[in-house]
Amino acid sequence: MTFQPHGKHLIAGAWVAGETTFTSEPAHGPAHDYSVGTPALVDQACKAAEEAFWTYGYTTREERAKFLNAIADEIEARAEAITEIGTQETGLPEGRLQGERGRTVGQLRLFATHILDGAYLDRRHDKALPDRQPLPRPDLKMVQRPIGPVAVFGASNFPLAFSTAGGDTASALAAGCPVVVKGHSAHPGTGEIVAEAIHAAIETCGLPKGVFSLIQGGKRDVGAALVQHPLIKAVGFTGSLGGGRALFDLCAQRDEPIPFFGELGSVNPMFLLPEATRARGAEIGKGWAGSLTMGAGQFCTNPGIAVVQKGAEGDAFVAAAAEALKDAPAQCMLTDGIAQAYKDGKGRFDGRNAVKPVLTTDSEGRNAAPNLFETDAENYLQDHALGEEVFGPLGLVVRVNGPDEMATLAKGFEGQLTATLHMDDGDLGLAQRLMPVLERKAGRILVNGFPTGVEVADAMVHGGPYPASTNFGATSVGTMAIRRFLRPVCYQNFPDALLPGDLG
Repeated sequence: MTFQPHGKHLIAGAWVAGETTFTSEPAHGPAHDYSVGTPALVDQACKAAEEAFWTYGYTTREERAKFLNAIADEIEARAEAITEIGTQETGLPEGRLQGERGRTVGQLRLFATHILDGAYLDRRHDKALPDRQPLPRPDLKMVQRPIGPVAVFGASNFPLAFSTAGGDTASALAAGCPVVVKGHSAHPGTGEIVAEAIHAAIETCGLPKGVFSLIQGGKRDVGAALVQHPLIKAVGFTGSLGGGRALFDLCAQRDEPIPFFGELGSVNPMFLLPEATRARGAEIGKGWAGSLTMGAGQFCTNPGIAVVQKGAEGDAFVAAAAEALKDAPAQCMLTDGIAQAYKDGKGRFDGRNAVKPVLTTDSEGRNAAPNLFETDAENYLQDHALGEEVFGPLGLVVRVNGPDEMATLAKGFEGQLTATLHMDDGDLGLAQRLMPVLERKAGRILVNGFPTGVEVADAMVHGGPYPASTNFGATSVGTMAIRRFLRPVCYQNFPDALLPGDLG
């Protein structure tokens, strides 16, 4: 049965129609009308979230784990409808939507297991020393506690895993924080179905209605109202550098500044070290082409820049990448706006004398075809625009004269989500030289792989120094993401009966 969206917001358990609507722009299939968000709706949702916190913030870990698993069950129960409208809205293939749904429910269940374990609470106890001289020590206990209502912004490129019930929402709910989601207008129907799943889980678990709200679409005033609302205590965001930085500044300018956890993307440089390039440069080039074009290049971990030495071995790598990209078909992008931004990004390279085209194609409509350009380290370091992310299947090769210039270039990169070393045993010395630099530049460093594909696991870090993210100490993927929505509280000389359940 075809899913028919009702186009309403979910505000504290009630489906609310807005005064105005916007029409979706699906890649294929029927368009639908959805209510436009307003600051007044933001206020209602935030007040309901604050009221819910007085109950939800003090639930047991077992109760929250049950809730997270219930959300996962409800999403799976709507699997076919999610895939149907998700593919229509985004143009992504069914297999991608099915895999992303699996990741979404998987991270919900992972957080359920994680909070039951309790290690994330970082419980500490310094016992009283009444006889210590010159002063006695009081009894001190510490545990992590939820911070309050959290705002989450849906991402354009992940309609499930980074949106309505994605990693930000899952980790905030696991921590004990109610969530207000601003849905992304690129996939409002997908967001609506997932919101229905969360609402059903709230009903099943008997939780306060204000634990979750979804506000669809809206102009910039809706996002601004959400991050500036005095009851919101933190923000999770995945999106563009410009949009994220604007919201970050609003958070910092509040009377009560709050943390803004923005994942803003990066170019994810790969460094091809000499021995690896000599032994398997063509193989790496083919693999790079596959990573560049995965999902039409619309991953924040897309490896947009490859650094390789000048010479015949480097030439073979570039030729192999170009040949593989030439055979790659055009792919549908997530929105018309993203497709146009990709064309504009390519235009920046077309108009630069310091950049040599290796493979150039013209993209039509919402479809994107791959492009490949080449420059050298000197020109790259002098032109900041060459290091700006192009969201799509575009690669830039930066040629260096040797190890010294490669090390200099590494220092010139801005903060990144990832950095990759392609190396063989004979490259160990150069790799050791680069590592102190890459550790300061990236949140995740890979050896002999490609960064597209982010494992949801305990050790994963999806974040990095600015501008990759706005908080280098945080991650938006993996169980450590829960720390964003907790704060430590110390209890001095407390009777056991008054301590939080996690300490009592």
